[in-house]
Amino acid sequence: MKCHFCGAEDTIVADTRVNEDGDVVRRRRRCLSCDKRFTTYERAEIRLPQVVKRNGSRAEYNRDKLTASLWLALRKRPVGAEAVDNAVARIEEKLLAQGEREIASEKIGAMVMRELKKLDKVAYIRFASVYRNFEDIDEFSDAVREVSSKPLKAARAPKATRRTTKNP
Repeated sequence: MKCHFCGAEDTIVADTRVNEDGDVVRRRRRCLSCDKRFTTYERAEIRLPQVVKRNGSRAEYNRDKLTASLWLALRKRPVGAEAVDNAVARIEEKLLAQGEREIASEKIGAMVMRELKKLDKVAYIRFASVYRNFEDIDEFSDAVREVSSKPLKAARAPKATRRTTKNP
């Protein structure tokens, strides 16, 4: 491993540790030329599939974009960071388990919707309104009915108010 300070290629491993999950190796290295120390991390390279968008273009899978989408839907909702991280991890596990080189963005969207439905129903509706591209209130109402434990009340017309006038 090349030294990050002086560029020399003569470095030795001073200490090696595996993280709790066993999926990352941390190595403390020392440069034999300048005697400075630095840390490297070793982890398995996992190739997630390319995302095929609706218009047919392709993009690399982006974990940050997925996480940002979840957080946008969950904005101002009582869901913790750990729950979001776990949801992203479950989505990535499913993507890896499929073993495909490419995946349609719609499939990823469906996975996100399933996770949001478990996390927070309001966030689910927010995401669904964009993902499904609701065109009218009926589509929105159908989505609310889908997650609601109580049936929706029919929209009522406002009650007419009666004015009384007093004669002096």
